[in-house]
Amino acid sequence: MNYTFGLIGAGNMGGAIAQAVSREIRDGILSDRDQARVKALAGELGFSHGDSLEAARESRYLFLGIKPHLVGGVLEELAPILAERKEPPVLVSMAAGVSIEQLQAAAGKPYPVIRIMPNTPVAVGQGVILYTASAQAEPSMIEGFLSILAQSGKLYPIEESLMDVGAAVSGCGPAFAYLVMDALADGGVACGLSRPDAIRCAAQTLLGAAQMVLETEKHPDQLKNEVCSPGGSTIQGVRLLEQRGVRAAMMDAVIAACEKNAALGK
Repeated sequence: MNYTFGLIGAGNMGGAIAQAVSREIRDGILSDRDQARVKALAGELGFSHGDSLEAARESRYLFLGIKPHLVGGVLEELAPILAERKEPPVLVSMAAGVSIEQLQAAAGKPYPVIRIMPNTPVAVGQGVILYTASAQAEPSMIEGFLSILAQSGKLYPIEESLMDVGAAVSGCGPAFAYLVMDALADGGVACGLSRPDAIRCAAQTLLGAAQMVLETEKHPDQLKNEVCSPGGSTIQGVRLLEQRGVRAAMMDAVIAACEKNAALGK
């Protein structure tokens, strides 16, 4: 094997994973149908680029950044290449809703499989990667996987049965957070802040709030209460958000994403 890391599918999520891995190792190969995109990304990160057959033949950890409805077909095409290998690859799939059992069936053998649900902030080292491994994945394989993604952010093991809901929170969550961030900034602009200042304030505020939860380990509701002074402006804003159903809307967004994740593998 020539590469520790191989990636098939270098789109937004696959590209973010490649960026995270590139901060830890240098021996990687990227492949994608968009040759111009993958060549540019590989050059930026110091990786090689080639076709999916080369990645499947030469990579110790073969990451599949392929859409759920396509991953089965791609694995079936790669099955002869994988079967020829003296040492089995570790297949790392980020396809929402596609189970370990389905991945192994498409690949033709019970290869070691690690399912992951990452989010795009892994590209800047502040992401979340939920993962679960098949019985064939030996402890040393999982340790190697954790090692090459050490600069991605936080990696949390999770039961496979909870992957869809976990992905709805952490995988889809950045989009929900960006929507909130944009709305905060719009409010600031409406009250007179420049757009750049409003975006910086909103982004740093959300970053700081998240860090407070992680470092203090206080419940978010407790931290919210600590900001809301009696008779103050914050509690009036919270009151209005509750009237508008923001909390229920966010819960419904996670539930809708979870249901969609579950449907993708069917």
